[in-house]
Amino acid sequence: MRVLRPLVFRLLPALSGTALGVAVAAAIVLSGPEASAKSAYDSDYGFERTWNASLRLVRVDRGYKITEKDEQNGYVLFDYKSAESSKVTSGSMELIRGQHPGDPVRVVVQLPQMPRYHEQVLLDDLARKLRHEYGEPPSRRTREKNEKNEKAPADAGADASSN
Repeated sequence: MRVLRPLVFRLLPALSGTALGVAVAAAIVLSGPEASAKSAYDSDYGFERTWNASLRLVRVDRGYKITEKDEQNGYVLFDYKSAESSKVTSGSMELIRGQHPGDPVRVVVQLPQMPRYHEQVLLDDLARKLRHEYGEPPSRRTREKNEKNEKAPADAGADASSN
């Protein structure tokens, strides 16, 4: 991948405006993992369990200071401190609900000032915590069935017959 960068930059003077934009975009996309500053995990435990476990992991297990949280929008901002350094940096954990009932919850951790493996360690710890506290995740079919059963019954209305 690193070979592409010098090649693209040697060709820059010969490229027109549109081609230049495409070449720069390709160089960014092909630059590999260093362009990605976040790690993700798909949780099959549902939003509520994943949210609660995430908060406990950050605040109780790790002892990080939570600077902001919003369950409705699914994010936690916290002060991250690595065991390798005394420097405190900002971190975030975002929980993204699936589009359909039973879809996994995507958990995205960002520690922009740290190497990516720090993010992965947090995600691995979260996955381990969920498994330890809640057991194996329910199958997708079981989750969909439970969510259908939990829906409130429809209102019968004033003209419903009584038995």
